[in-house]
Amino acid sequence: MAPLDFKRRVKDPGDVVAGSILLGFSLVLVFYLVPNYINEPPMLQNPMMSPRWLPGIVGWLIVLFSILLILQGCLLDRSSEEDERAIEKGSTQRFVLMVVALLIYVALFESMGAVFTGILATLVLFVAHPVRTWWAYSLAFVFPIAVTFIFVKVMNVPLPIVPIGF
Repeated sequence: MAPLDFKRRVKDPGDVVAGSILLGFSLVLVFYLVPNYINEPPMLQNPMMSPRWLPGIVGWLIVLFSILLILQGCLLDRSSEEDERAIEKGSTQRFVLMVVALLIYVALFESMGAVFTGILATLVLFVAHPVRTWWAYSLAFVFPIAVTFIFVKVMNVPLPIVPIGF
């Protein structure tokens, strides 16, 4: 296939490349990582209680959306429209604060608990971006508490809740 023929068939090469990379990673997740590295207890009362259930669902959703992204790149021509997806480089300070938020979450999750670490990382992310309304900062407290509650009480995922020593 000549490069000119490829350009005629593919309307947005960025979507096709991104979809192909996501498809590759999701297939590795679904067919290799989940079956080989997530152990199932020998006796399950319900298949939805399996530790493989949620990663399997997420993996198959990524497969589906990556195929849709590839199809979008092949079928939709957006050259006449203004592309809102254009990458605009942000400040170095914003990038550094986002990395700091990730490092805070990873480093303190086990020792300080999911709620405290989630609140702290979300506050750092809000400072990194131009969030200047007071009610948005209240969401930094509500979301980590709600997500932890859903994981612990609804999905029975054991998460560290409170810091050690409190």
